[in-house]
Amino acid sequence: MPDAQTNLPEVSVSELSGAIKRTVEDAFGYVRVRGEISGYRGPHTSGHAYFALKDASSKIEAVIWKGVFGRMRIRPEEGLEVIATGKVSTFPGKSSYQLVIESIEPAGVGALLAQLEERRRRLAAEGLFDPARKQLLPYLPRVIGVVTSPTGAVIRDIIHRISDRFPVHVLVWPVRVQGETSSAEVASAIRGFNALKAGGSVPRPDVLVVARGGGSLEDLWGFNDEAVVRAAAESAIPLVSAVGHETDWTLIDHAADVRAPTPTGAAEMIVPVRAELRATSESLGARLRGGLLRLVERRKTEFRAVTRGLPSPDILLAQPRQRLDRAAEKLPAALKTSIGQRRLHLSALTTRLEQRSPRVALATQRQRLNGNAERLASAFERNLALARTSLQRDRDKVAALSSRLLPAFQRGLGERRGRLVGALKLMENRSPDFTRERLKLTGLNTRLAPAFQRGLAEKRGRLGASVNLMQSLSYESVLQRGYALVRDASGAPVRNAKALSAGQALHVQVQSGTFDVVVASGSAPAAKRAAPLPPRQNDLFG
Repeated sequence: MPDAQTNLPEVSVSELSGAIKRTVEDAFGYVRVRGEISGYRGPHTSGHAYFALKDASSKIEAVIWKGVFGRMRIRPEEGLEVIATGKVSTFPGKSSYQLVIESIEPAGVGALLAQLEERRRRLAAEGLFDPARKQLLPYLPRVIGVVTSPTGAVIRDIIHRISDRFPVHVLVWPVRVQGETSSAEVASAIRGFNALKAGGSVPRPDVLVVARGGGSLEDLWGFNDEAVVRAAAESAIPLVSAVGHETDWTLIDHAADVRAPTPTGAAEMIVPVRAELRATSESLGARLRGGLLRLVERRKTEFRAVTRGLPSPDILLAQPRQRLDRAAEKLPAALKTSIGQRRLHLSALTTRLEQRSPRVALATQRQRLNGNAERLASAFERNLALARTSLQRDRDKVAALSSRLLPAFQRGLGERRGRLVGALKLMENRSPDFTRERLKLTGLNTRLAPAFQRGLAEKRGRLGASVNLMQSLSYESVLQRGYALVRDASGAPVRNAKALSAGQALHVQVQSGTFDVVVASGSAPAAKRAAPLPPRQNDLFG
């Protein structure tokens, strides 16, 4: 084997690469390739455009030279499915092959972009991209949470930019930003930051940044995952999406509260420049001080102008002093007039008050009561006299009726009994039915005696009612209710207290007996053997 190897000619790397290049170009020549554009970032600074064409299982690098790119009618776009015409060649500097494209024809939207568009429409229909859900970023956060790879240049750029602008506490949640597990790690990091409690051992961030550098659609596909989009939409902490470059768009950009064109731009969005804040604060303070000084000076000038326009205190007080002097001159007369009016008003009120005073009302009621008492005594004497006359008349009638009725009744009863006995005897002699007739007479005699007793009881009842009426109308029943009957020495009832004279002897009859009194000086009687009556009881009845 070593001998066989020594027989082969030695070639350089460049010679071998050139041979491969010629072989590939001679074997394929011009080809038409159908595929989806991926990784397109626009023309390079040199004017050339670099990207890749891919299908479900393979990918080939492609390039469009500057001169051809300027003449193209259809320009390449990310995710666009095209039919590219060109030559297959190699790039010896990287040991790779590529398609040098000379023309492009559109062939439809690529599979990944179609899937991405369908997912975007479905999540947008759920309201995850609604602008009303967006939160405002805090002006000056104290803690910033960053979800990114800990080894990439992105985290260094973010920390460096934050340190330059306004140094704050930065928490990094390390995740993979590319690969099969990247989407699950990013979603878990967003939810983990939201699960931190305020005031805990690990400070809760005021704003979150999900960051990654640029790449192809396949490289950024993890940030189009539905789990990442839902975690970003559910975040209670304001979230900034800084995935890829400015031309890169992912679904997390729609769900985030703010989209940053680059990770460095995200750092510039979430923190202000401390030097600018300090300069602005100092500028505003200077402007405020200057404004206050100018305001004070303007107010001083206005005050001086107003002071010069005001009259002197003597001029202002001249008229009030004159009015005060005139008022002082008129005050005594006005006071006298007012006092006189008040006295007249007070006199009128006093007169009205005296007319309505309790003493006047009591005197009026006392006079009315005395009059009623005099009328009551007169009516009582008249009714008593009439009742006595009527009672005596009824007594006489009852006595006369009793004296006439009882003997007559007894005589009639004796006569009837005699006639009855005679009739019985006659009937015993004449009638064969004597027994039956005798029984009838016996029954009549039996009925006659109760009827007589009932009539006698009825007469007695009427007599008792008349006696009760006479007793109720007599003055003695009035005495039982607490009244007294006053008579003079001749036995006549006293009806008017004004007709009495001092030293006059009177007889007073009450329920339990009589006693004598002597009229003292005035109209009130004084008792000889009893306590004197109250001074206000000067009428006939106590």
